[in-house]
Order: sequence, then C-alpha cells, then structure tokens
Amino acid sequence: MDPMGWSVWLKVDVLLLIAIQLRTEAMVITSSGPQTIQKAEGETVNLGCTYTPGAEDKGDLDIEWSSVSPDMTQKDKLILSYTVDQIHHYDPDLSKRINLLTDPKQGDASISISAVRASDTGTYQCKIKKAPGVDMRKVTLVVLVPPSVPKCWVEGGEEKGATVSLRCKSSKGSIPLTYVWKRETGGAMPTTATQDAQTGELLIKNHTEGNTGTYVCEAKNGVGEAQCKYTLHAYNPTDKVGVIVGAVIGALLLLLLLLFLIWLLVCCCHKKRYQKEAANEIREDAPAPESRPSSRLSSFRSVTGYNTHQGLQYTSVGGHLSSINESGPINPTGSNAPSTVGDRAASLKYDHQYGYAV
Repeated sequence: MDPMGWSVWLKVDVLLLIAIQLRTEAMVITSSGPQTIQKAEGETVNLGCTYTPGAEDKGDLDIEWSSVSPDMTQKDKLILSYTVDQIHHYDPDLSKRINLLTDPKQGDASISISAVRASDTGTYQCKIKKAPGVDMRKVTLVVLVPPSVPKCWVEGGEEKGATVSLRCKSSKGSIPLTYVWKRETGGAMPTTATQDAQTGELLIKNHTEGNTGTYVCEAKNGVGEAQCKYTLHAYNPTDKVGVIVGAVIGALLLLLLLLFLIWLLVCCCHKKRYQKEAANEIREDAPAPESRPSSRLSSFRSVTGYNTHQGLQYTSVGGHLSSINESGPINPTGSNAPSTVGDRAASLKYDHQYGYAV
C-alpha cells in the first residue's frame, strides 16, 4: 500500500478512537432488564431506567418518559418529565398511577405504574439529557387479563357408542389463552379422547360406561389460570323411531286442533250473518199502516155525528150511542129497545171509546 493509503487509514483509526472515547465519557443508560415485561391486570410494574452521566455532562438534568406511537408518522406522547427538581404529568389517566421510584439525581430515573390496565399496553421510552450528553431506552409493557372461571358443558348427548363433545370456554382473558382437559376421577384419560387446546373441546369417540367420571378443564395464559369441572355420564341410546313417531302424531293433533278452531270461527261468522239477514227480512215484511177513512165517510160522520167501530156506526140518542151497519139502514135504539133486524136480539155492549153498540 502506498504512503497515501496508509495516511487515510491512520486518520480513520484516530477518528474512531476519539468517537469511542467520547462515547465512554458521554451519558449512558445502564439498565439491563428485559425489553418486554408482562404483567397481570391490576398489578404494579416498574420500568427501569438507570443512567451514568459522562465527565463532560455538566448541564441540567432533564428526564422524559413517553409512550411511543405505533405509527411512525405520529408523534410520541409525553407522559412524565423531570426538570429542575420538578415533576410534570401530562396524561390525566396515568397522573395518579405513575411516579418516579427515587430521586432521579442519584442516577435512577425508573418509574412505577400501579393498577395497570389493558389500555396501558405499549412501548415506553426513557430519555435522559444532561448537556451535552443524551441517551434513551425503550421497554415494552404487555398487560394481560387473567382468564375468568370457564364454563364446562357437554354439547349433544352422552349416549353410549356415540361421540361425546366436552366444551370449555372463558368469557374473559388475554390471548394466547389455552385449555387443557384432565380426568379427575375414574382413571386415566380415555384412549379415544382427543382435545383442542385453542377451542377447549374434548372429543371422546365410542363413548362407554368406562369413560364416566369427573373431568377438569383448566384455562390459562401468561398471567393466570382458572378451571371448571364436568361430571360425564353414559346413557343408553334413545329410541329415535319412537321419538319421531311421537313428534309426527303431536304435529297432526296440533293441525287438527287448528282446523277445528278455524271451523268454529267460520260457523260463528255464518251464524251472525244469518241473524242479521233475518232481522232485515222481518223489517221488510212488516204491514203498512192503515189508510185513513175516505173523505165521504168523514164528511158523513162530521154531518150526522156518527162514529164507526168494527163495522158499526154509533150516534148519540138520548144520552146513548146508537149504531148502524155501514152497508144497511140505521137502527135507532133506546136504552130498552130491541133490535129490528130479523129476530136477532143484540145485547148492549159498551165500548170505552164509542159507548154502547145497538
């Protein structure tokens, strides 16, 4: 290599040595804990951030804790800062649950978050500045919800010779959530049994009396576990033909009952309609009112003073009414005079409206 090449490499080495020396003398965060921390909901977590300032770092200590945005195009969210012996909170949701562990001037800017929630899951960044030195560290917090007490049940039947499906499910719990079935009483797990750790299903093929007993399902994730139990039985197969026949007969009886109710409804409607039509016919067949007497008879009555009733004519004679037939001569009568028509002797009859008829 020519002298010019040696000169270039020498300059590069010198610059690297200077950079390394400056780096060792600058601000350094010394925390060496895990980069990812898992905690159960409701617990308290400590996020470490210890540091060592360089010899040249003489400026004011400035500490910032931020929540890193998963979107690189968005700004990080400042949640806590320490400047000139003063602590400032910027997130109302965290202000009562987050604080510095010790006096940060002693080389420890770690924080604690109490009663962590699932919404606290994220990446947090600690940034230490002491001019001219600066350094930062990121740590990821994963808040998991322990599984709730699962529910155990059998899907389908527990008939002998059939495939039995035992199910297990927790309503709450952070993923990954796994399920494990174990046999508590009755012996070892059946040889024909298979289970799915993700869905919580235990399948037992060719179910027999020897498979009966208590089975325990355990649901668990990284921060907790819970379990439930189910007592498995073995029943004789049901008579499916009898069940089908019974269902068909029941359906037919229900159909007949429905048709009977429809028939009753139709009969009631026809009966009401018939009664209404009969009432209308009676009103149409009612006799017309009697016509008034002819004007000639009215004139005769007005002149002679005769009154008629039931084919007889009445007139006042000596304080009594005498009658004549409208088609014959007038028969004057006295109170004791007999009738002059034939040999008939008409007895006197008193009419409350017209008097005695002679």
